[in-house]
Amino acid sequence: MESQSDVHTRKSFPISKASQSETSVCSGSLDGVEYSQRKEKGIVKMTMPQTLAFCYLSLLWQREAITLSDLLRFVEEDHIPYINAFQHFPEQMKLYGRDRGIFGTESWPNYDDIYKKTIEVATFLDLPRFPEITEDCYLHPNILCMKYLMEVNLPDEMHSLTCHVVKMTGMGEVDFLTFDPIAKMAKTVKYDVQAVAIIVVVLKLLFLLDDNLEWSLSNLAEKHNEKNKKDKPWFDFRKWYQIMKKAFDEKKQNWEEARAKYLWKSEKPLYYSYVDKPVAYKKREMVVNLQKQFSTLVDSTPTAGKKSPSSFQFNWTGEDTERTCFHGHSLQGVLKEKGQSLLTKNSLYWLSTQKFCRCYCTHVTTYEESNYSLSYQFILNLFSFLLRIKTSLLHEEVSLVEKELFKKKYSVTKKKSKSKKVRRY
Repeated sequence: MESQSDVHTRKSFPISKASQSETSVCSGSLDGVEYSQRKEKGIVKMTMPQTLAFCYLSLLWQREAITLSDLLRFVEEDHIPYINAFQHFPEQMKLYGRDRGIFGTESWPNYDDIYKKTIEVATFLDLPRFPEITEDCYLHPNILCMKYLMEVNLPDEMHSLTCHVVKMTGMGEVDFLTFDPIAKMAKTVKYDVQAVAIIVVVLKLLFLLDDNLEWSLSNLAEKHNEKNKKDKPWFDFRKWYQIMKKAFDEKKQNWEEARAKYLWKSEKPLYYSYVDKPVAYKKREMVVNLQKQFSTLVDSTPTAGKKSPSSFQFNWTGEDTERTCFHGHSLQGVLKEKGQSLLTKNSLYWLSTQKFCRCYCTHVTTYEESNYSLSYQFILNLFSFLLRIKTSLLHEEVSLVEKELFKKKYSVTKKKSKSKKVRRY
């Protein structure tokens, strides 16, 4: 008698009924035939993106000091085999034919896509609640905020403000941060995106980012620093913007050039059968020879060796006089004392999104660059590049942080919209 679990297993992992000719030596492995068939509902087939999502799940379970954006960047920098990963397989593994559909990846992994697949794989495997994300864990927003503040050369004093926002929004709570696949609405936090969004909100609280106030405060900081050269310098937003923009433009240009020069064809080509093997290798040899000739003509400088993987993309050392390090600069120019507490001199704030959609998904309205200030656009573009995500995704996360921070404001807006609907009828 079959148990219920056996029946479920048989449904989830159907045995292939491929004929002998389909699984012959000319058609690749049995998996290749299986993957070429139509996907059945409820079946998760392990593709390269799914495998990457599975790797992230294991990192999340171990609470390793690697975010999803770090993982994808390591893939991009060839520290983790992904594009043409099959060329790292041992020689005895026969990989050809329909296996091309599994390992023939021709695009970079997308953050949002891998994030969704992570939830899909965890739900399919029916994984239990993951280990708790506590304050001493790397993925906690307080720690990640400090990491990204250092990354983009912002003052250390901003960390106390980001911690305050985390506390007010409840985004540092264990239940909020811990991934639970078996929950009714299974979802995991985009830890890196959330931390960066909190920093953006703090920058808006301090400088408004309306292409006006931040420059006025910069004038005050510049005058103070000129008169008090021996004291701790005030943070100058304009000077930071100029230095950061130059570094960002250089880094982005190098990244774009590296992508343009990337060799998608592998040194170990895939072929459909052993009959095609000599032809495939001959073509690959010709391509390599041509690439060497053209690279000699275009660029005579030797290609730099692959750097070791690092969590940081920018290095702000005190040795370079042209690249000022702002970590030790003071926020005194943008804060004022009131009793025993500190308040921002700026009393204004504008919400990134005034209205959320009516669905349960609570997605924000579409991000249009032309609707926002240039300084806000720069901040989003900078952090989006660091995380290798779309600017709209970060803008959405900023809006969600603001929604938690300004609950009263959003509730008033919601009540007004409801009252207007009543009047119409």
